[in-house]
Amino acid sequence: MWACVMRQFIRHPIEIPLEYQLLDPPSDLGVTDMKNVSVGGLCFSTGKRLTPGQRIQISIGVCEPSFQTVGEVMWCRTHEKGFETGISFNDNKQAYAVRMVEQVCHIHQYRQQVLADEQRELSVAEAAQEWIARYAADFPAWDELSQEDKH
Repeated sequence: MWACVMRQFIRHPIEIPLEYQLLDPPSDLGVTDMKNVSVGGLCFSTGKRLTPGQRIQISIGVCEPSFQTVGEVMWCRTHEKGFETGISFNDNKQAYAVRMVEQVCHIHQYRQQVLADEQRELSVAEAAQEWIARYAADFPAWDELSQEDKH
């Protein structure tokens, strides 16, 4: 069963800085990087084991205002530098919003890469237009991801 649950979360690798805080019981703020995202949730590394079933607030500050949502710890397993933790979102609107944040992060990374590689400074709008033209077709659509996770 755990392999099936974990499979839903192991998708689309990306490193996005995020903050997290347990709500039940309340905890100190933690800072880490998101490792991957899927239709139903996301995965990130922590320095301590989190307990499945705990509610957790996630804040992703790649844009202003920062994106915040609440999820549930689904699994936590030992990893080379601590623990990997899988978070599930209780509704599709939250999960979809995280996917949009992921796209914003890809565009931000693209903008930085173009500056480093080509010495071209793009506005956010220019970077978005170029990224969409070059990579959006390769970025899984929401309905495609939903179908993947049903199998």
